[in-house]
Amino acid sequence: MKRLLIFLLVVVFFVSGGGFYYRYITSPADSDNKSKYKFIIRKNEPIISIAKRLEAEGLIRNRLGFLIAVKQMNIENKIQAGSFELYPSEDVFSLAKRLTKGTDDVWITVIEGLRREEIADIFAQEIGLSREEFLEQTKGKEGYLFPDTYLFPKQSSVELVVNTMLRTFDQKVSRDIRRSIEEKGLSFEQGLILASLVEREAKFPKDKVMVASVLLKRLKNDWPLQVDAAVQYAIGYDPVEKTYWKKNLTKKDLQIDSPYNTYQNTGLPPSPIANPGLESIKAVAEADENTPYWFYLSDNTGKTYFSKTLQEHNEKIKKYLKK
Repeated sequence: MKRLLIFLLVVVFFVSGGGFYYRYITSPADSDNKSKYKFIIRKNEPIISIAKRLEAEGLIRNRLGFLIAVKQMNIENKIQAGSFELYPSEDVFSLAKRLTKGTDDVWITVIEGLRREEIADIFAQEIGLSREEFLEQTKGKEGYLFPDTYLFPKQSSVELVVNTMLRTFDQKVSRDIRRSIEEKGLSFEQGLILASLVEREAKFPKDKVMVASVLLKRLKNDWPLQVDAAVQYAIGYDPVEKTYWKKNLTKKDLQIDSPYNTYQNTGLPPSPIANPGLESIKAVAEADENTPYWFYLSDNTGKTYFSKTLQEHNEKIKKYLKK
């Protein structure tokens, strides 16, 4: 489809004729501007989208000129994702070729629900960031390290990475979301703690609001939240399972002496247990403590089932959690 569209554009151009027009649309956007501008190409971004943005940012005269150059040089499949320094003073052929050479930047994806130690491991592996320094600079920031796909230079400092993640959090979590959380009688920090529990407890978006509602209802009625993920957070790294989220919790685990043990303590843990995504934060903002449900469980596929009574809950445990 991409090749066909570019081909049709080229055909239209030549049918319309005019060497002058060809020279015009492939010439520099601004020959006198020797400044360099940062231009980011997203992963799997269509060539048409790239052309439109180059034109909109004044780096080329006309998107058609860029598409013609790409087609003539046969590089439509060689343009890479990344960050590039481009000049309005270069013609489209030179500019297009520059987009095929790659950059010193790395795309790094931080998925939802990781704790900061896991995030530190990702950046240490991808760009050689100091794990210890990352953990030092993110003390007290659990929950605010926003999960997203980031583009960072290979030589990024810990400060740049941490500040970028915190700034992304502030940009993504709107005032309306914060206000909705506070209208439920929670501080935003409490809402974020709740969202971190939801992130670890509910796999599918449709279940997140319901899980948030059950936990909010328990919280408002002074019930123990009884969230396994909070106990997992208290335990930390398990060398046997080689994970920060021990799957097979024992009775002894559930008795661990920790403020994060939501079986032994009522109320919320003292801080987020992970870094939730926007869906989980929104789920808390949309939660309804008047839900008829008090219990929930998830089967091995991640599907969540809700119950109104303990008896109903125990029946679902037998039905869906049989080994």
